[in-house]
Amino acid sequence: MSKPSAVDLIIHASWIIPVVPRGRILENCSIVIDKDKIVALGVRGELAQHYQPQRELELGGHALIPGLVNAHGHAAMSLMRGFADDKPLMAWLQDHIWPAERSWVSAQFVADGARLAAAEMLASGTTCFSDMYFYPENVAGVAREAGLRAQITAPVLDFPTVWAGDADEYLRKGVALHDQYRACDLITIGFGPHAPYTVSDEPLAKIATYAEELQAPIQIHLHETAEEVATAIDTTGKRPSQRLHALNLLSPLTQCVHMTQVDDCDVALLQETGAHVVHCPESNLKLASGLCPVDKLLRHGVNVCLGTDGAASNNDLDLSDEMRTAALIGKIAADSAAAVDAMTALEMATINGARAMGIDASVGSLEAGKQADIAAIDLSGIQHHPIYDPISHIVYTKAGHMVSHLWIDGKAVVSDYALTTLDVEAIKHNARAWQRKLTGKAQ
Repeated sequence: MSKPSAVDLIIHASWIIPVVPRGRILENCSIVIDKDKIVALGVRGELAQHYQPQRELELGGHALIPGLVNAHGHAAMSLMRGFADDKPLMAWLQDHIWPAERSWVSAQFVADGARLAAAEMLASGTTCFSDMYFYPENVAGVAREAGLRAQITAPVLDFPTVWAGDADEYLRKGVALHDQYRACDLITIGFGPHAPYTVSDEPLAKIATYAEELQAPIQIHLHETAEEVATAIDTTGKRPSQRLHALNLLSPLTQCVHMTQVDDCDVALLQETGAHVVHCPESNLKLASGLCPVDKLLRHGVNVCLGTDGAASNNDLDLSDEMRTAALIGKIAADSAAAVDAMTALEMATINGARAMGIDASVGSLEAGKQADIAAIDLSGIQHHPIYDPISHIVYTKAGHMVSHLWIDGKAVVSDYALTTLDVEAIKHNARAWQRKLTGKAQ
């Protein structure tokens, strides 16, 4: 018999839910990690014959799942959590958010807000997030500091903001940031045209060309409200999705955020182009934007994943909550209790998000050879008894606050509920300071 291979870590857990293959649950099994990768999954006794770990971790009563993938957000807007609640989308943007951004958004605001968001996401099991906001270079820097995997989409708009003066400057800065992070394994840089109603045809066409040449992702708010679609038809004669298709902007590189207003033409375009949908159920509910027809899209072969959106319109970044809400309202939208079941919701928060970002060969499921992005969820509490199906508990019983351990690339970023890469007290101190500034109470 050959000598056991030396490895860094073996984790023993009551349940391992790999996500791929679908619906599989490993009971009282173990996962082997060496350096940044998953080496093997299997029965504890059998693995012991083949691997000699430097360290073993006993997690009885825990479920191991792939780290969650938050496919859409605006991290720095965590500093606006609760700032302008209970407003419809356009009033929320035009009367509250955009004026506050003009007054306060800076490189420091973005860095402090991104740290606040990163801490919240790590604590609730997110290992990879997508961001679209000003000063994307600062968000990328915070992601590296926190050890988070990230897709950063540089914003593009027609009008000037604190970060750029016009569409060409946004694009130049986005391309430069892409070049800067080309060799970084954890960070992917793409393009974030804000929405069809804030970006004109010429820059959208340029983005399509740049994205194809660089194989960079595109993320855009699309069909977020009925008003957006109706206005577009009145002014252009086309639905926004049709306009983007004509500009070659819809492709497997494209992530369409929200999509609450979907007809058969939209479904056909998504099928034809391979574009993805990022569903943000709680933000959509809070802004009364509408319901994304998730079940219909999935049945037609469209990849649908999950995002929290920003904390200014959610008001949290807990993707576990998003799974539960997606499953519940998915049933209402489809008029079927069987629609968007627990396993589907978990897939949307893991492998589907990785697929949308083009990184599903590396993350999104617990498989040998993939990166060790793993969340350990403690299901030993009274609220989780009895456990007939751990997948059901992870989705339906608000398990996000029970993430005891989290690994990204095999590195522990949460250990016994404590963050290891960020100073939580300093982050809270800075958040309170920004609160005083935004409310005019700075001293």
